Amino acid sequence: MLKLDFHPSGRHFLQIPGPSPVPDRILRAMSLPTIDHRGPEFGALGLELLEKIKVIFKTTQPVIIYPASGTGAWEAALINTLSTGDHVLMFETGHFASLWEKMARRLGLQPEFLGLPGYEGWRAGVQANMIEDRLRQDTEHTIKAVCVVHNETSTGVTSDIPAVRRAIDATGHPALLMVDTISGLACVDYQHDGWGVDVTISGSQKGLMLPPGISFNAISDKAIVASQTSNLPKSFWAWDEILEANKNGYWPYTPSTNLLYGLNEALDMLLEEGLEHVFARHQRWAVGVRTAVEAWGLEVQCQDSNVYSPVLTGAVMPDGVDADAVRRLIYERFDLSLGMGLGKSKGKMFRIGHLGDCNDLTLIATLGGCEAGLKLSGVNLKGSGVLAALDYFAKNPLHPAN
Repeated sequence: MLKLDFHPSGRHFLQIPGPSPVPDRILRAMSLPTIDHRGPEFGALGLELLEKIKVIFKTTQPVIIYPASGTGAWEAALINTLSTGDHVLMFETGHFASLWEKMARRLGLQPEFLGLPGYEGWRAGVQANMIEDRLRQDTEHTIKAVCVVHNETSTGVTSDIPAVRRAIDATGHPALLMVDTISGLACVDYQHDGWGVDVTISGSQKGLMLPPGISFNAISDKAIVASQTSNLPKSFWAWDEILEANKNGYWPYTPSTNLLYGLNEALDMLLEEGLEHVFARHQRWAVGVRTAVEAWGLEVQCQDSNVYSPVLTGAVMPDGVDADAVRRLIYERFDLSLGMGLGKSKGKMFRIGHLGDCNDLTLIATLGGCEAGLKLSGVNLKGSGVLAALDYFAKNPLHPAN
């Protein structure tokens, strides 16, 4: 039998950029007995959840919760609003933007992929000016949606979504704006209403600190109107039946009851702490980790300091060093999981997650494992990233002394 809990002592360091470590408080909530998903207690839970999740998305509009991964929420966003053959403008910022484009093509849409060329294009964020230029050319308004990734998990870039909204508005183009913030939600500021997003896609296993298995569509009135004429086949993903059932706190099919217990607890944790504090600690962790990478003399994957991600940092290896081999050595020697390079960045870098349920010492230990692994792999380091990060965290407390 496969043994999953194989760590001999201490906890495994899960420092990939999602799934993130699940806090004990959430695990305890998920362990409660499963209840009747048609009973009155569940209806009360559903109504509470559906209101609290709006606060996280910063919206007053409906947020649909699916028992699915973020990929399911991508599909739901596309098939509820678009029709066969529709032209969709998408921007390539990394691996997950590429997967979304592939899905659109498989669903019978006509995606057009904008982006900067080559591997270097994966080291920057969405270029709003390129979207604006393309929309100005579309005088017939054949483009029905603009799809962008907010926090690109494969590269450590957090794109400027308000700039994309301004670009669309500047052209007077009626295209829907769809945004994937699967890894950004509850780690960095996100405003579904304030930024004029029509469909926001997210998932449970990143900043919400849950296991995988829940995903979301936050939807605008404009998106709901579009869904009334969409002809792509849909049943499980259909918004209309879910919105109707949600009025009383229920779902039209069996929801993931115990994951919803966990979601309710996660929302309480985030709201008790306060979202602005949550965002501040993620930004601080990110600076500390980047300080370490720079002290090692390595490049950060993201090359634009204006769009550094507070969720993860990509550490680029010197020429001739296989990042996957380094990552594997770190895992085997120090029981530390790091994110691999994906797509165009495969073998070039590894990703350090600094999100959710961690703290300064979690990250210091993570950086210690990285530093030791880099040295064992023969990488010539400029200095100690661990000491640099320690110094940064010590000098920059989250709560400065009065």
